[in-house]
Amino acid sequence: MGLGGIHIWHMLILLLVVVLVFGSKRLVGAGEDLGTTIRDFRKAMRDDDASKQ
Repeated sequence: MGLGGIHIWHMLILLLVVVLVFGSKRLVGAGEDLGTTIRDFRKAMRDDDASKQ
């Protein structure tokens, strides 16, 4: 059994459906946007910690 009853085949089918619905270019763009958001959030947290000291 996989993650809480989800097998690897279920995850692959879900991934295939998401790619078919949204398209690979839109998913790549969303991944880049998410990475930029996380990087900016981490930078803001470091800047906030530095300003408190």
